Amino acid sequence: MNPLTILIASIFTHNIALVYILGMCPFIIISKNYKTAMGMGIAIIFVVTLTAIINWPIYWKVLVPLHSEILAFLIFIIIIAATVQFLEMLIEKFFPPLQSSFGIFLPLITVNCIVLAVCLFMVLRNYSFIQTVCYSFGTSCGWAMAIILMAAIKEKLMLVSDIPKGLRGPGITMIIAGLMALAFMGFAGIITLQ
Repeated sequence: MNPLTILIASIFTHNIALVYILGMCPFIIISKNYKTAMGMGIAIIFVVTLTAIINWPIYWKVLVPLHSEILAFLIFIIIIAATVQFLEMLIEKFFPPLQSSFGIFLPLITVNCIVLAVCLFMVLRNYSFIQTVCYSFGTSCGWAMAIILMAAIKEKLMLVSDIPKGLRGPGITMIIAGLMALAFMGFAGIITLQ
């Protein structure tokens, strides 16, 4: 499959947040503020893309030839944890206000299911290195786009309307996510991933 097709499909028709409903914990909590959502989106793009770039050669060039595929989960999680730790040190050094706005959710990228899901999908779909890079970058951009759109919509809702008490917080977030998922279904006939 063409890498450009994979990139576009992973952003729109196979958006990991709106189609697969993965990465919902930070999606619900961090999407309260547009700037924080943008920072988290950039962090996810960095972590997902970098871990997939590192994990692809480890899996296909080391584990497969040694018939040690059973160690893939362990290796993937170690690489993800190291990448998140590196990112956390960078953000703490250069962007302290962003670090404090993330709170506990920056270290929790380590256990965010989308980071591991991308590494597993690259294996299950037998993607080449270029396909993996396009898929990981597109998937993380799709998640970032979804959380940024969610934050923008929620900020606008807070300014112009009075949300019923029972729907505030996660309730309205899930309703908005459902409506966004319906909107993204409009792209479904354009591109599919195998």
